[in-house]
Formats: sequence, C-alpha cells, structure tokens
Amino acid sequence: MATQLYADSKAPVSALSAKLHFEKLTETEKLYAHYFSKAAHYGTRIVLRQVSPASEQVFDLILTFYRAVTASSPGTPIADILTAAPFSLSEEDSTYLLEYFSQFLSNLGNYKSFGDVKFIPRISSTSFAAAIAATGDEGLKTAFNVVEAAIYDTEPSASALLGYPESGHVTGYYPLSSSGDVIAKSDIEAIHDAIGGIYLPENTRVVKESSSKFVLLVASSVEEPTVVDGEKLVFAVPGISESATVTVKFGDHGREMGLIADALAKAAEYAANPTQKAMLDAYVTSFKQGSMQAHKMSQRQWVKDIGPAIETNIGFIETYRDPAGIRGEWEGLIAMVNKERTKTFGALVNGAQKYIGMLPWSKEFEKDVFTPPDFTSLEVMTFAGSGIPAGINIPNYDDIRQTIGFKNVSLGNVLSAKSPNEKVPFVKESELELYEKLRGPAFEVQVGIHELLGHGSGKLLSETAPGVFNFAKSAPPVSPIDGKPVTTYYKPGQTWGSVFGTTAGSYEECRAECVAMYLATEKSLLEIFGHTETSTEAGVADDVTYIAYLLMARAGLVALEYWDPESKKWGQPHMQARFSIFKQFLEYGDRSFVKLTHGDGETFDDLEIELDRTKILSHGRAAVGEYLQKLHIYKSSGDVDKGKQLYAETTSVPAELAKFRDVVLRKKMPRRQFVQCNTVLLAAGEIEYREYDETPEGMIKSFVDRDV
Repeated sequence: MATQLYADSKAPVSALSAKLHFEKLTETEKLYAHYFSKAAHYGTRIVLRQVSPASEQVFDLILTFYRAVTASSPGTPIADILTAAPFSLSEEDSTYLLEYFSQFLSNLGNYKSFGDVKFIPRISSTSFAAAIAATGDEGLKTAFNVVEAAIYDTEPSASALLGYPESGHVTGYYPLSSSGDVIAKSDIEAIHDAIGGIYLPENTRVVKESSSKFVLLVASSVEEPTVVDGEKLVFAVPGISESATVTVKFGDHGREMGLIADALAKAAEYAANPTQKAMLDAYVTSFKQGSMQAHKMSQRQWVKDIGPAIETNIGFIETYRDPAGIRGEWEGLIAMVNKERTKTFGALVNGAQKYIGMLPWSKEFEKDVFTPPDFTSLEVMTFAGSGIPAGINIPNYDDIRQTIGFKNVSLGNVLSAKSPNEKVPFVKESELELYEKLRGPAFEVQVGIHELLGHGSGKLLSETAPGVFNFAKSAPPVSPIDGKPVTTYYKPGQTWGSVFGTTAGSYEECRAECVAMYLATEKSLLEIFGHTETSTEAGVADDVTYIAYLLMARAGLVALEYWDPESKKWGQPHMQARFSIFKQFLEYGDRSFVKLTHGDGETFDDLEIELDRTKILSHGRAAVGEYLQKLHIYKSSGDVDKGKQLYAETTSVPAELAKFRDVVLRKKMPRRQFVQCNTVLLAAGEIEYREYDETPEGMIKSFVDRDV
C-alpha cells in the first residue's frame, strides 16, 4: 500500500502564465483582477479544511519550514541548503522532500485532487524529522510530531481514500466534535431532508456532537447575520430519531470569509459596468452573511455579464469531493480573454442549435428556448482550488441554467501546457507521432463540445409548481429507448442533484463526454476549429476525430488507477465516466472496434490499445449514441431508478479489465502541477505581476508569498 501511495517523482511543473494578456489590461482592469485574485487565494485554507483534518497543519508546516530554512540564505536554492550542513540530506532525500511539498501545495492537501487518494512522502519519516530538527525551531518540531502520523499512515487502508467517515474514509466536510462521534451517511441524508432546501448545502459542513445533536456550520464572516436564507435556526431531524435536532451556526471559516468579502468590495470599486458591480455586491453579501441565495443572485448577474475583458467566478462551486455530493469546494477563477481563440468558440455557439438538433433524442427533451451562452477562451491568471480543469460550464444551479442561462469557458493555457518527451503508455508505436501532434487539437475540440453542447443541452421535465408542468402532462414525450411515453418527472423543489444524489456528478460528466464523442465526427463542426480534409498543418479532420476517440479509449483504460478494487469505489468522477465509455467501445457489436492486445506474460507490460479507425462511425459513434440516448432520457425524465442502474452497470469493472490495473499503476504518469503568479500592489499604485520558477521551489515560494 505504501509504495502505491508515494508522492509523484519528476512530476512536470509548468507556469500558468497569463502575463502577456495581463499587461494589455488597463490600470483599472489590473486592479480589478488583483483584488479578485486576492479574494480567490484567501480561500486556500478553506480548501485545506475541506480536504482532510490534517491538511491545514501540514500546509503551515511546509511554509514555516521553507521560511526557516531559507531565512539566512536568501537567494540560495533550497536544494543546495538542504544538502549542506546542518541538514545534510542526500540529494535524493532533498528532492523527495521538495517533491512532496510541491505536490501537496498543488493539490491543497494530502489527497490527490484528481482521484481523492492519499499520497505520502518518498523521504522516510526519520529523515524528514531530522531535517525539521536541523532548523533548531522547537515549534516546528512540535508541529511535525503532531502531523507525522497523518502524513505517513497508510492503515487502515480505507483511510487512503476520501469518502464517508463511517466507512473509515477521510473527509473534512464532516469534522469530528470533541465527543468523537462519527457521522453516518444516513445522518447526512436525514439532515439534508430535514432542512428541506431552506439553507442550501454548498457552503456548509456538518458536525455530529452526539447521537441526537448536530450542527450545520455555515461559512460566513459574521456569526449573527442580518441577511439569512431562513428564519429557523433549529430543525427537528425525525429521520434520525424523535429527539434529534440540527442547529444552524454561522461563522465557519470566519476569518477567511471576511478577507474574501473585503477584497471583493475593493474589486467592486474597479468594476467595468453595473452588472459586475451588482455581481460583486451579491458576492460580498453571500460571503459575509453566509447566504447562498445571495450567491445565486451573483450568478444571475455573472451570466448576464457578457464578454468581459476579465472573466471571474468564485464561491463554493463543485461538489465532487463531498462524499454526499452536495457540499461545494471553494474555488476562484480570474482570467483574461484570448480574443483570437474566442472567435472559434463564438462560431461554435452560433451553430449550437444545429448540433444539438443532431443528438439522438427529440426536441421535447430539449429546452424550449435555447439562449446562446457566452463561450470564451481564457488565459488563466488565478485558479484557486485543489485542481485546475481544462474547461468550465457554470453556474451549477439548475433553475438559473434553465431560465437564464450559463457560461462556457475553455482554459487555453491549461489545455496547451505540455512537457517535452512525455511518455504515452498503451498507444501503439506506429500511432505515437500522430497522437503527439493532434492530442492537443483533439482535446480542444472535445472540451469545446463537452462544455457547450454537452452540459449545455437537455431539459429537465418538471412540475415547476403544484399542477404546473413544463411539458404536456396529458401527452408526455415519447422515450426513444422503448417508444413509450415517459412516466417520471421532477416534482416541485426537486433538482437533478437532489434526485440522482452522489451519482449525479459523474453521470453528467459522462453524458457530456458522450456528446463530445458523438459530435466529434461532424465535419462542419471540426471545420470551426480549423480542421478540414486538407488542413494538414492544423490536422486533417478525420485524423483529429481518430485521435479524439483514441484519447477517450486511453483515458478509459488509465482510469483504472482511480478505481479501488477493495472498496469497488471510484475516486474521480471524470475518469469513472471515461471508463464507462471505454467499456462501450470494447463491448459494442462484434467487439471489433477497440481491442486490448498483449503477449502471453502475466505482467501485461506490452499492453496496447488497438482502435480500428475505419469503424469510428459504424461502431464507435453508434456505441456512444446508444449509451448517450439512455443517459440523457433518464436524466431528462428524472428516472432515477433506471439511470442509477444503468450507470452502476456501465461503471462496474469486470475481472477481465481489473487485471490490467497493476500495469496501469506501474506505468502511470505524474500529473502536471501548475505554478501560479501573484500580483502585488506597489507603493506607486501600480500592479506587479510576479512569476515563479517552474520547479518545486517555485511552487513553494509562490504560496509563501501569498500566505496571510
């Protein structure tokens, strides 16, 4: 177990640079971006607390150690200091220590943001402790003693995964009280039902104080808010017991929420228009008062702020890492628009209705009116959170998406990041040159379709109010799956997330990925991205489609890294989705579209993916289309029983595929780490854009400089 959990070695470290785009901003725009970036990073400690109980303490240990080690030798590389007296670490141990620090900071915790699996240092605890002792700092020695077990322990094995604490997994969303009572999954569900949506869960945590007393912690800078989403502060929880109650308590992450609100209030002074000002005012109210209704108001304004020079978003957004799938992780985005690439996405938006009309269902399962969203290519300056995606489609609030709209963004400098001589296991040698050339362009096409036409498609058949329906209740839409009218729909107050629960996140990612695969064969769509039958420089259309399908097949195979054979638990929703699509490729028809080839050895070290590009339309697209149709209809009609059953079946790992997990682990490539800039307000009122080396030390120094 320990060797499987070692921190990455020689992970690629890239600068997330947007300096050229930042320098083109006006002074007012630079100040707006600066204060917004400060607000985003002020949430760093919130993420640490959400990941695991020990993460914030380890974070402080890392930064304090770096300051102590470098204080007397500013400008000297820390690796040189650590290999000299009094530290006297070997070069290997010095490297291992800095690599652990860098990976920890990149993930904002001691669990991988992509996979939810713990990682531990390759340096021994004895050598780590000796390096701490060599600083001569007694406080550091005490701090290390407190967190040493949390850093290194790999038993019980369940503790190596994030998840429900009653199963032995780890989470920061349900912190232990002084009583040590462990909250149960059934407790969490009963509390959610009892509160009934009066207080939305995204900005909350729950503490079990006793068998009948629970506390709902709400993130806010004030403990007694004047703007509240509900009048009640104490709720009976009959789903637990007759005497059980949950009390709402404000002020969670109080210091950080205050800093965030103050920084956003400063950003509001430099807002470009009244819509941005209204958005920021709503943010400030939300983070001061703990009001998620105010956050929803901010998102309504955000969707209406079309084509800003600086794109932003902030809050408790994605719910993937909460084992219950309802509480959001803190994140903040600040980026500049890449106008040239945005033209491409604008053309995709203009054709959106046409391409959505090609999907395998009738118009009754689509929104009555399609409102073209904003879709921009961004150069990211700041992405505060545990991991950086390649594209985003938000807000996640269903009612806003259905009635006002949403935005899509493609994160260009994330997509384009690449290291020389990266190995690509499981791709045939004969395909590597084409794969290397076109995986970037193919992935850009995939992300564009996924975000706009994947997440942007679909209607939830709903009873929007008692007796009021957004479809013909007397003549319901006919399901293309069985040719019969649908019999299920969303009841008043129900949402996609509340009905499908923890399945919803990965299921929706799978649906969006299927849309991307289904439409990646459309020549007119590929032409939008510059891929035609003759575009040899940008990539011939058929080649781009082929590599897109090969990318998905490979992603599905390497997804086995994120599946735990003991618990049968998936640790990463996107990879769970890609694995299920890979299974469709393998199992469709005569099973001739995608095959896994290998020799007779038991190690499978020569395992390769063989994808027949002549069967992309007849088998690949057909397989995806059939699967996509079911995913979509079950989601649209709220058929949770069939939807969950389908997804459980398609994401189960049969023995004939589970046997390849060991070789996937042996050949896994370290995940890229991004070093982000800091902006500094100088005495003259100018903003300095400060970048850092693409090294583990550059990563550490960037966090030291921004820590407050």
